Amino acid sequence: MDYHDIYTSKEFGLRLAKLRQHRGVSARQMSLDIGQNKNYINSIESGRNYPNMQNFFDICIYLHIRPKDFFQTTGAGLTIYEEFFQLISTLPPNKFHHLYLIACDMQE
Repeated sequence: MDYHDIYTSKEFGLRLAKLRQHRGVSARQMSLDIGQNKNYINSIESGRNYPNMQNFFDICIYLHIRPKDFFQTTGAGLTIYEEFFQLISTLPPNKFHHLYLIACDMQE
């Protein structure tokens, strides 16, 4: 593993904040929902704390992502799959159908 692939606590916290905000939940509510004290997520997002492995898995389950997706980012802070699905959900029906036909063609 290259040292550039490791998140600092600040980067880890920023990533968590983006994913949490994308889900539309407050840090306090998320903390309580995963069974932690009300300031738990805030302490991670501010870079003061890292979650232990079990809590990291709980965070991923809560955010409906796989652990590897936490680290796989694009410019908007979403996984490439989330960004793609957001993008295609805004297409008009005829363009969506065109993209569908391209995907079908690529599988042949």
